[in-house]
Amino acid sequence: MGEAVSEVLEALRRLRIVPLIVIDDPDRADGLARALVDGGLPCAEIAFRTPAALEALRRMAAAQPPLLVGAGTVLTPDQAAQARGAGARFVVSPGLDRRVVDWCAAHDLTVFPGVCTPTEIAAAVALGLGVLKFFPAEPMGGLPFLQAVAAPFTGVEFIPTGGLTASHLPAYLGFRRVVACGGSWMAPQAWIAGGRFDRIRAAVEESVRLAAPPAGA
Repeated sequence: MGEAVSEVLEALRRLRIVPLIVIDDPDRADGLARALVDGGLPCAEIAFRTPAALEALRRMAAAQPPLLVGAGTVLTPDQAAQARGAGARFVVSPGLDRRVVDWCAAHDLTVFPGVCTPTEIAAAVALGLGVLKFFPAEPMGGLPFLQAVAAPFTGVEFIPTGGLTASHLPAYLGFRRVVACGGSWMAPQAWIAGGRFDRIRAAVEESVRLAAPPAGA
């Protein structure tokens, strides 16, 4: 594991939440960055689902105070390269694509490919990966399903995403194999487009409270 990869994982273990951001207007990036930081969660996964995503990622990666910024919905090595060039420190993909994993490994860029079956987990382990995106978490059966498929792979950890809300955080984060939880409930696309940054900040604050480890943990 490279130094850059280790730093990203250490940060995610501390933050415990990865906000998934779908943004249509890069001019909203600065206000969104402030809302995340002020809410106590200096982190964002910018989904490559809109034409504005790359520029928004670039602006948020350059924000002050700094955020841990990554790219989501990365489907190709070219997208991974674009994300890295814009300042992304990690990439997330919906499925396991060896081309993307190999490119990221060659460039010391943290990658979390999506998996949801034992076969996919085994394939990811064979590529040398130890932390995987579990997707789509809730539609696949939620925490009980994750615990079942994780059981044979004792050295693998997960970032569940897909259908999660703030109410899911205590249970998922109580499973020791979960590094962090991802989702868009804190900053829905409509809130970002409407500039509702106070509402985003409040939702982030509440999520951070729910994700806090129990006293003495």
